[in-house]
Amino acid sequence: MDFQSFVDSVPTAACVVSVEKLVNGNYGKVRIVTGNKPYIDSIEHPADNLAMLTQKFIPNSEYTNYLTRDMNFEDACYNAAVNKKCIHAYAHPARFDVWFNMTFLPLFPDDGNICYCMYIMEVNFKPDAKIMSTISADIASAVLETCIKLRSPDDFKETMASICKDIRDLCDSEHCCILLMDTEKRKCSVLCEAFSEDTKLLPMENYVDDAFYDIADSWKDTISGSNCVIVKNEHDMEIVKERNPLWHKSITSAGGKTIVLFPLEFKNELLGYIWAINFSAEAADTIKETLELTTFILASELYSYRMMDRLHVLSSTDMLTGVMNRNEMNNYVDALAQSSSKKSVGVLFADLNGLKAVNDGCGHNAGDMLLKNAANALRDVFAIHEIFRAGGDEFVVIMTDITAEELKDKADKLRRESEKYENVVFAIGTAYESDVKNVRLALHNADELMYVDKKMYYELHPEKKRGTIDKRHGTT
Repeated sequence: MDFQSFVDSVPTAACVVSVEKLVNGNYGKVRIVTGNKPYIDSIEHPADNLAMLTQKFIPNSEYTNYLTRDMNFEDACYNAAVNKKCIHAYAHPARFDVWFNMTFLPLFPDDGNICYCMYIMEVNFKPDAKIMSTISADIASAVLETCIKLRSPDDFKETMASICKDIRDLCDSEHCCILLMDTEKRKCSVLCEAFSEDTKLLPMENYVDDAFYDIADSWKDTISGSNCVIVKNEHDMEIVKERNPLWHKSITSAGGKTIVLFPLEFKNELLGYIWAINFSAEAADTIKETLELTTFILASELYSYRMMDRLHVLSSTDMLTGVMNRNEMNNYVDALAQSSSKKSVGVLFADLNGLKAVNDGCGHNAGDMLLKNAANALRDVFAIHEIFRAGGDEFVVIMTDITAEELKDKADKLRRESEKYENVVFAIGTAYESDVKNVRLALHNADELMYVDKKMYYELHPEKKRGTIDKRHGTT
């Protein structure tokens, strides 16, 4: 066949690919036999963000001369050239900040064990909604259901858990998981996961620790510039072993035989990953096509959720100490006062003694450090969501479902813990109510008792009230 005349008849970038067919369904070399002018120009005269590994096209060279080995590209070429299937894909590979509209067409005849297909590509610098929505009815139904669930008023995490279960069902896999990544703190957290009824796989909490971030961080190199990793047989698993032996060991030791892994990215920010383990290999093409679109939607929602969470943190957190601010305390008190819960409530007022003396004698930087240490002492005893900086040197702790004795023990522990921090001395008042709706009464009573304690402190240490703290020794 005159391949050159054939590709030259195609107006968009096109090339002929050869695949070496081996025994047992495996394949060998994948080569770019020839290409038309638009395709060769994409290699020799690329756009700024589309540069290949080389800018010289040599006919019948392995495709890895031009781009990093891509399991998805190889799989599509194999299915088109060897299995004689027509393949279409629309993907955003990590290596390029563009979208590729790709078509793989089988060619006849084969040349012994060398099989051929045509690869046609169009480049979109922005995602094309019309192309993305041109999908089968089953896939459209699955994606639409995901969109509808994301618009529901239910709790976001519960909604994501339901979607995770749907994806597991779609993949007919043993396990599906959405893992979030905080690239600044180098931490991973499981947003949700779903298991089949007969699985022996363990929950991700058994694996996600401080060291797991390094494994998750290595996945982008394993994906190697593509948009996902799909491991559906031993041949694919060997490629994973070659690229990432640590992850290969993690998968196989956990009982994984097949896996599909997609990054969740939006606006060039990596938010996490979604994967399914031990899925139905026969449905690999459908799984890939569905998840390519579903992950695009999920990443957008996760990005919005993360942004809203950050905004909530900014609006509810005291920026100096990191504990909750007065606005958050007021909202929490309002919610407790209107609650139908039968829980008890305990309130602790902790006013930092001597802050003015430190500010006057050592400067406001030293005062700020004192406030931070005061918050640290409180965090040593109480959960972060229980602690509020009511203003200035005053902190409030609100605890529900607590006994009066437990509240007293907490106050005693705070006095001991505060001794670990230089100059941190609290005036403390506590109050207990058996009904959480009486939280405002508890706040009033704890505040009154705190001022009694503060008065006693300044009677014993009058210099702390308006005295001057020595900058070297912290004394008057």
